Amino acid sequence: MVNPVWIIEKKRDGKELTGDEIRGFIEGLQTGETTDYQATAFLMAVYFNGMTLQETIALTEIMLNSGERYKLSHIPGSKVDKHSTGGVGDKVSLILAPLAAACGLKVPMMSGRGLGHSGGTLDKLESIAGFNVNLPRDQFEKVLADTGVAMIGQSAKIAPIDKKLYALRDVTGTVECIPLIVASILSKKLAEGTEALVLDVKTGSGAFMKTREQAKKLAKMLIQVAKKMDLPSRALVTNMNQPLGFAVGNSLEVLESIQVLRNEKQGDLGSADLKELTIQLCAHMLDVGKAVKNVTEGRALARKKLSDGSAWKVFQEMVKIQGGSLEQIHDTSRLPLAPQVAQLKAKRRGYVNSMDTEMIGKILVELGGGRKKASDTVDPGVGMLFHKKLGSRVQPGDTLVTLYMAEGTKPDAILETLTSTIHIGELRKPVSKLVLEIF
Repeated sequence: MVNPVWIIEKKRDGKELTGDEIRGFIEGLQTGETTDYQATAFLMAVYFNGMTLQETIALTEIMLNSGERYKLSHIPGSKVDKHSTGGVGDKVSLILAPLAAACGLKVPMMSGRGLGHSGGTLDKLESIAGFNVNLPRDQFEKVLADTGVAMIGQSAKIAPIDKKLYALRDVTGTVECIPLIVASILSKKLAEGTEALVLDVKTGSGAFMKTREQAKKLAKMLIQVAKKMDLPSRALVTNMNQPLGFAVGNSLEVLESIQVLRNEKQGDLGSADLKELTIQLCAHMLDVGKAVKNVTEGRALARKKLSDGSAWKVFQEMVKIQGGSLEQIHDTSRLPLAPQVAQLKAKRRGYVNSMDTEMIGKILVELGGGRKKASDTVDPGVGMLFHKKLGSRVQPGDTLVTLYMAEGTKPDAILETLTSTIHIGELRKPVSKLVLEIF
């Protein structure tokens, strides 16, 4: 038996743990010999002192083996998934999963809930009345075989230690830690049965990795550990210096995703960045899944399947088979929307030069659209629509953001905080490209 205190002290002092020591500590969490407060101390020690590649591989394997592992070889087709490290307004999965399925892949997507200031795919999907993200294994496999895509949450039997650590990280300030992120992502993805993986590693003001160097380090470690675990993978480092698309908030993001899937015009709001990133990620999924000859061919196929309505058809099939309301997705005015509306207006002329995207995510949490603690419920109807993106020209009186809030919310303080997140300058600054690097 491993004494949890010794493990905490060793990692606190910056020493490398053996695989057996990590295993003993983690198995203690399952048996109750390691307490939640000891796990929190361990997470903080790892946050400050990091882990070596070997420690990270060991942690990933132990978390993977803490529960059951799906085998999907009996389902024909290439099983490929995508994972994002999280951002603000990142609703890519809602469009990408059915799009990749429409292109011929099988997409076994196991997603998470909101973590810190970033939104969660499960919370977005549950904005659709009746949508069931808690499918038992046999039903998950049937949905995947029948529609080409299944979008579910982490069951109690899949990497259960990750589920426990994930919740603790969210409420103890230990989210932004590379080895913990790597082990969490890969243990789930390997357990769900995916045969290849594309990683969207965010960097910028709305990402957990604030600098490009941090994001590159995370991308490289994900690729290294995935390779050691025999999982073909590719990582794209992408820009998160502003919300992706125009909607932030669970129900609003579902609405925007549906508009993209239907190829609807969004007026001045525009989802060009969201659509472009989705197509790029789909192209790489097709490439690593060996469904196309190269990424260029993958891009062409993805654009075709989005524009001809194939992805929208798969999305509808998935919603129906997973119990979601077709009425809501066909008539999006039926999606939940908070009743109290306020608008943030520009006070000066100029150009939108930067956004504090993390603070925008935190404002959503304050509105009730995210969690401060793991047990919090999420209000799907609150959120924000952004009418101006980076580089946009602004005149005094222009609407920058429309806020949707629960009844009785006092908007003045929220609007004041929101004002401080959008910086308008006299000269237009160049806007960074969306995909920064590929590994």
